[in-house]
Amino acid sequence: MSTLFGPTQLLACYARGVFPMADSRDDPRIYLLDPDERGIIPLDGLHISRSLAKRIKRQDYDVKINADFDGTLMDCAAPAPGRENTWINESIAQLYSHLHRSGNAHSVETYKDGKRVGGLYGVSLGGAFFGESMFSTATDASKVALAALVDRLNERGFVLLDTQFMTDHLRSLGGIEITREEYQEKLGAALKINADFI
Repeated sequence: MSTLFGPTQLLACYARGVFPMADSRDDPRIYLLDPDERGIIPLDGLHISRSLAKRIKRQDYDVKINADFDGTLMDCAAPAPGRENTWINESIAQLYSHLHRSGNAHSVETYKDGKRVGGLYGVSLGGAFFGESMFSTATDASKVALAALVDRLNERGFVLLDTQFMTDHLRSLGGIEITREEYQEKLGAALKINADFI
């Protein structure tokens, strides 16, 4: 990991509205992005389908927080059908592992019969949570993790859930796109809030 870009610098990037990515898992370089349009999920606007609501009510999956952050990150980085290459390289994995140990990066994980089958991870700063990546190897496992994340953010006073980019999958869950200017306004307000994920 470069001494020029470490966990402290990464948090400063989030605070000014930019986030890191790599071109591929095998590319050691890290790029900072500040897209014109930003994806967010309004914390009062998560769309939970009838089938997902039934799955959550049945408690088909056990939900855990930070039970295995590094394992969840690696699951998110692993190739999957339709996602043969990911942007999580070794430098990024090390950065987020450091952020987790310092209390700023967290995972929400879903388990079935003791095996992790879905989850997500991201960064908390003030009243903002920056979702980084999610994975699923079982039906709705990542959606259950996302629903648990939104519940936790609402319970603990967060006001912004940043998804960075918008995908059809996130849009189906209630995600919307806002302009960079709108995002900066929401981010500024969120950073003034002292919310605690744990």
